[in-house]
Amino acid sequence: MFGSNQIIMPREEYIAGLDIGSTAVRMAVGQYMAGERAGVHIVGVTETPSEGISKGVITSLEDAVSSVSGCLEQTERMTGIPIRRVWVGISGSHILSQESKGVVGVSRTDGEIREEDVMRAIEAARMVATPPNYEILHVLPRTFTVDGQSGVKDPVGMTGIRLEVDTQIVQGLSSQMKNLTKCVFRAGLEIDDVVYGALASALAVTTPRQKELGVLVVNMGGATTSLAVFEEGDVLHASVLPIGSQHITSDIAIGLRTSIEVAERVKIEYGSCRPAEFARGDQIDMASLGGDTPELVNRRYVAEIIEARVEEIFVRIERDLKKIARDGMLPAGIIFTGGGAKLSGIVEFAKKKLRLPASLGYPIGVQSVVEKASEAGCSTAVGLVLWGAEVRNRETPHGWGRNFGATAPVGKAADQVRRWFKSLLP
Repeated sequence: MFGSNQIIMPREEYIAGLDIGSTAVRMAVGQYMAGERAGVHIVGVTETPSEGISKGVITSLEDAVSSVSGCLEQTERMTGIPIRRVWVGISGSHILSQESKGVVGVSRTDGEIREEDVMRAIEAARMVATPPNYEILHVLPRTFTVDGQSGVKDPVGMTGIRLEVDTQIVQGLSSQMKNLTKCVFRAGLEIDDVVYGALASALAVTTPRQKELGVLVVNMGGATTSLAVFEEGDVLHASVLPIGSQHITSDIAIGLRTSIEVAERVKIEYGSCRPAEFARGDQIDMASLGGDTPELVNRRYVAEIIEARVEEIFVRIERDLKKIARDGMLPAGIIFTGGGAKLSGIVEFAKKKLRLPASLGYPIGVQSVVEKASEAGCSTAVGLVLWGAEVRNRETPHGWGRNFGATAPVGKAADQVRRWFKSLLP
């Protein structure tokens, strides 16, 4: 099936990504293959409704465990692979991002900078004062400075006395992270690492060129919208907005005085955020969508309801970009992904409102015969598999991320480098 000249990982080397969202739990399973078709091959993607999760955080542990267990069972049945370990995505409005600088002196007498110096600088950056009850998820190095020479991407091998690193620190609320890990453990799974969901999505839907030029990845989930801004190949900013596609559904339900179930169908089948597309005579038969009574609703009215909520999301995105002085200043534009990104007209509306190029983002750079692997809603789960594959298959010990090229999204760098060195021991 894969060709005789390809190397396939043994069964235990399958990589699984678990995205626990407010509306759905998604799991992707893949493996890294070498040979003519080298890359990550996705062998299975499943999606099940989630319960016990609201706005990206767990509100009922029992229900959340049941949702994850159901998704795990469906995945194992679909792939025939026993899943034991997963890379877990985390989101929610509790996620914070801030800049931090680490400064150390070069240890060698001849001034040559080694891996150990880089790691000490990153560890120094981790010493930033975090808000109470918060834990560091990722330390993402952006640039290094050697004896005043700024803009250095890889200082290893250079000569200097003073080494500085500018990093982006991504943090999460300790209690929410513990609840998430407890949920996964109780479902019978071990955790390889916890990854900020928007970074995993970005790994799946962007190219190194886009990250180099400057791009915003917007992952529109059910109850939250996660943002990640990249420039010169590195993370510049990350945040989570407490608003998502479920709010659009709620607005439709209130505006049309109908149930949430019917409102969801209206959004999926007839939803658009561009009222000008529809004539006054364009109507929706509510009875055909499960409404209690025969009723005709104007499509332009529905689009106006949706437009108001999407505009609110875009105003918040614009406010975030203004904070980092990138409002209208990202050459590669905006890439929308996640389940909420499938809303008709969102790309055109974004171009007008945010004054940036815009497009829909689907998982790229993976091989799969599974149709779901190419859906925008599964980009985080697929991105987690890609993240795990890059961590496992890196060829150099640069645990701070330079070996990932322009993607460079390595969290908990020190721990990963220690694991790499341990793997070399007999």
